[in-house]
Amino acid sequence: MFNFIPAIDRYIFRLVIVPMLGVFALAASLLLLEKMLRLFDFVAVEGGPIGVVFKMLAAVVPEYAALAIPLGLLLGVLLAFRKLATTSELDILRAVGMSYGRMLRVPYIITAVLMAVNIALVFYVQPVSRFVYERLEFELRSGALGASIKVGEFTTLADRMALRIEESENDGRDLKGIFARVANERGQVLSISAREGTFLATTDSPETIILRLTDGTIVQDTGSASPRVLTFTRHDLPIDLPAIEQFRQRGEDQREYILPELLRIGWSPESTTSQRDASQASFNYRMVEVVMMALMPLLAVALGIPPKRSTSALGVFLSIVLVVAYHKVNQYGEDLATLGRFDPFLALWGPFVIFAVLILWMYYRVAFIPGGQAIGALESRFDKLAKRLGRLFGRNRGRTGARQEDIVEPVPAE
Repeated sequence: MFNFIPAIDRYIFRLVIVPMLGVFALAASLLLLEKMLRLFDFVAVEGGPIGVVFKMLAAVVPEYAALAIPLGLLLGVLLAFRKLATTSELDILRAVGMSYGRMLRVPYIITAVLMAVNIALVFYVQPVSRFVYERLEFELRSGALGASIKVGEFTTLADRMALRIEESENDGRDLKGIFARVANERGQVLSISAREGTFLATTDSPETIILRLTDGTIVQDTGSASPRVLTFTRHDLPIDLPAIEQFRQRGEDQREYILPELLRIGWSPESTTSQRDASQASFNYRMVEVVMMALMPLLAVALGIPPKRSTSALGVFLSIVLVVAYHKVNQYGEDLATLGRFDPFLALWGPFVIFAVLILWMYYRVAFIPGGQAIGALESRFDKLAKRLGRLFGRNRGRTGARQEDIVEPVPAE
């Protein structure tokens, strides 16, 4: 089906795509697992349903994907060229006249596709999903009924009812082991216990819901020596919902603005200075994060090819450090620009230019200087350190073995 594509391009595509997808899945999974643990703890403390955790996780996926995609692209290309170099296939390709630019054709096609995906994420999907996450967190904290009634604890509703449940099912709608104390308009106190209960919505008043109780007892304190006791098979208990503050509109945080809104606010003369600084900082931050992906294949080639007759993985480690450090520098620059302490353009594009010059110099050394390597000095020192540690541990093993031989008694000759 793809016979019109040169065999070398199909081969490089397979070498790149497998580790790239693996790294992307691994990075996203680790970030989501760490976030999931915190969300489970947060939802449990707030008494919310478990389903909210997965909704909040889905809302943070675009934010993590925007970081995992460049990292997956970098390591996918790096591991592909590292395999070509360690198996001497790279030397064969170079010997037949294939340049690094020709070998990078497929990685750059993949980069263009991922850059388009990342643009959609950082300029549209991520701002909207962040607002959804903030709204879910607000609803959980604000005390919507399903999230405010905690199992095994007394919950006060409308200052006239105390409710306690033993078990909760179906996202808090089906309850078991219910106990309630209700004060009516005449000052009398009703103690109600029931085996089961279900929340039902009402069409007449949205501020009131019905708690339908099944198989229970009502004890009414009449002020006399003997209270009135009633049993019931089904009893509807109206509950006034607590007043819940409405969530804010999208846009309180600059990270919640989509691209047209950033352009409108950041360059509008009607906006205040702080609004322009914050919008321009957010816009430039997102731009450099996307444009930086165009440098990832060059960085991968520069750090993925180890020295001759070496299998050092220093380049893999260094590439991750560089990308993560650059990402943190961008975040710091965005914060400075948002506060108005630095020009948004210089704060974000200045580090990008430095990073780009460093990568281009490293790629030039590898691609156009015979025998050149960008991190040759670091590789040499790393190799010497590894050999020194190897000799040190080898000497310790030898000393341990000698002491053991001294302990063993010689076998007498027959």
